[in-house]
Amino acid sequence: MTQDALLGPSDIRELAAALDLRPTKQRGQNFVIDANTVRRIVRAADIGPDDAVVEIGPGLGSLTLALLGAAGHVTAVEIDDVLAAALPATVAARLPARADRFALVHADALRVTELPGPPPRALVANLPYNVAVPVLLHMLATFPGLERGLVMVQSEVADRLVAPPGSKVYGVPSVKTAWYAEARRAGAIGRTVFWPAPRVDSGLVSLVRRDPPPTRASRAEVFAVIDAAFAQRRKTLRSALAGWAGSAAAAEAACEAAGVAPTARGESLTVEDFAHLAESRPTRGGA
Repeated sequence: MTQDALLGPSDIRELAAALDLRPTKQRGQNFVIDANTVRRIVRAADIGPDDAVVEIGPGLGSLTLALLGAAGHVTAVEIDDVLAAALPATVAARLPARADRFALVHADALRVTELPGPPPRALVANLPYNVAVPVLLHMLATFPGLERGLVMVQSEVADRLVAPPGSKVYGVPSVKTAWYAEARRAGAIGRTVFWPAPRVDSGLVSLVRRDPPPTRASRAEVFAVIDAAFAQRRKTLRSALAGWAGSAAAAEAACEAAGVAPTARGESLTVEDFAHLAESRPTRGGA
């Protein structure tokens, strides 16, 4: 792929002007204008010619073009009408030899349940700040063939996604991500590589798919106890899980059956602990 194929600051602004595009905060639109940054992301994602990649929120195509230069196939999911209409033309103009390896899905990523082309093995995306966590969790849940991912998110969200139990920022995103994957920080991204420049720094998070904890409980049941535990995170599990279990006494019994201290708080539990709790939830009739 030639240097000219990638988008620079002037290219981005020219495309935006031609489309009469004004990035909106509502959709978390901050476009990457630095070619070195998208190359770095593709390298960190370890994308090769055998990979089918799904990208969320491709925007004007900065990362899309870099991914197409390395991957076997790229499917981009874009909700914005103007951007979705323009991206295929940008790909055709910049990388005509690879245009047949590109597919666009014009949809809300949170509602996507199937994708054209080969099943994606990797998720690589500059996720819109306002929906980063729900989109990530939806994609991991909906496409079990995703073996790995590299996402760019707001720096504090990156911290939450990779936080271990006991950390001050450990919470629902941390535990639910751990259900699907091992997450780690893969670098920091400054504000100046975006247009418009956000008011916060960004971080890269690397994800490698893992098997969920062995449990008789369903994912929905495990996620329900996670939500309950962190809804009142300052309370002990005996109190925080009272509504989930049916009473404080039933919550205490569930904790004891799961081998978890009723006096503990949600931020000290692993995803395996939550799976054990979900298994130990009393039936409504017996609580």
